[in-house]
Amino acid sequence: MATAFGLLAGASLAGAAPAAAAPAGRRLAPGVTYRHFDVAAAAGTARAHLVTVDLADPHVHVDLLYPGAVAARATVSRLADSAGAVAGVNGDFFNISETQHPGVEATGAPVGPAVADGEVLKAAVPKGQRFGPALPSGTSTRDVFGVGTDRRARLDRLSLTGSVGTPEGKLPLKGLNQYALPVDSVGAFTARWGSASRVRAVCGTDGKRSAPCSGDTYEVKVRGGRVVSASDAPGSGAIPAGTTVLVGREAGAQQLRKLAVGDPVTVTHTLTASSSQVPYAFAIGGFPVLRDGTPLSGLDSATSAVRTVVGFKDGGRQLLLLALDGGAAYRSGLTVAEEARTMRSLGATDAFNLDGGGSAELVTRDSGASSVSVRNHPSGGAERPVPDGIGVFSS
Repeated sequence: MATAFGLLAGASLAGAAPAAAAPAGRRLAPGVTYRHFDVAAAAGTARAHLVTVDLADPHVHVDLLYPGAVAARATVSRLADSAGAVAGVNGDFFNISETQHPGVEATGAPVGPAVADGEVLKAAVPKGQRFGPALPSGTSTRDVFGVGTDRRARLDRLSLTGSVGTPEGKLPLKGLNQYALPVDSVGAFTARWGSASRVRAVCGTDGKRSAPCSGDTYEVKVRGGRVVSASDAPGSGAIPAGTTVLVGREAGAQQLRKLAVGDPVTVTHTLTASSSQVPYAFAIGGFPVLRDGTPLSGLDSATSAVRTVVGFKDGGRQLLLLALDGGAAYRSGLTVAEEARTMRSLGATDAFNLDGGGSAELVTRDSGASSVSVRNHPSGGAERPVPDGIGVFSS
């Protein structure tokens, strides 16, 4: 079947017609279809589960699936059912373990930026602090896949812009609801973070995730524009609405120690896009693998794995959500390079890799059903709780 799609250099779709002539698949809702097919790759045959979304249909939209807090996890099926989605896939890589820092709680928080329903949830951790496979050359933890308020999908980069106004002047804000802060910085945590410990934020360095936790830290709570408390160590527990917790490490901690209870403090933060002028209704982290019809240079062509990927075509009007099956017969998976070529063969001009392995999952809800069904077999034998995903909704 390789000739039906052109030359795929090691990956081709088996048992399926070219994208332009592909069967419509099972209709889940207006503008939303599901089908599965096999992919012949270097490590063996993989099975792909695909949801196609017509963003030009006014009754369809996509948004972030998440458990209501950045530092929390739930299965994709539970996230989709709670939100009323007709389909969904898992999302960003995340702080899954802390074996390198014994006694420190793994937060479960995702690596990259996140936007839900037009609201900024978090910013990206430093590159050396990420979980997941090596990033392709030229990419960053700040890279996102998103859909703008114009209902078009795009790839972009979202960077944190913020400051902390104090009686002595402004400090740059270098973190927002993220599990790792840059060395010498100050970061902010809001009610959106959840109740997880903030200690992980001061562990590791910008270039080495396993580096020890900082011994020079400070935390300040701000409510109503005033400092209400301070501590020498990051804390935990739910953050009330209207309260911002500032955590500093090294030079950032030294700056926060200058504040006293009652001092006026203002905190501002937003995510600034590097290319789009259209505000994002939704955005999620991961890394790009296909841009303008061309796979990124240096994509891994050696390691095959179960993967999840999102792509788009027709100028961002058509969305493709794909997750590989983790069942024993198909667990060989695809390399990142094969993943990019497979998405291109489906007509995608751009594609974005999400978390894979035991996290890879795709769910759909049939018409009339009260809950979603898991369409692929998770490679771990059961659904893995994840921090976020992409949900497809139909009105």
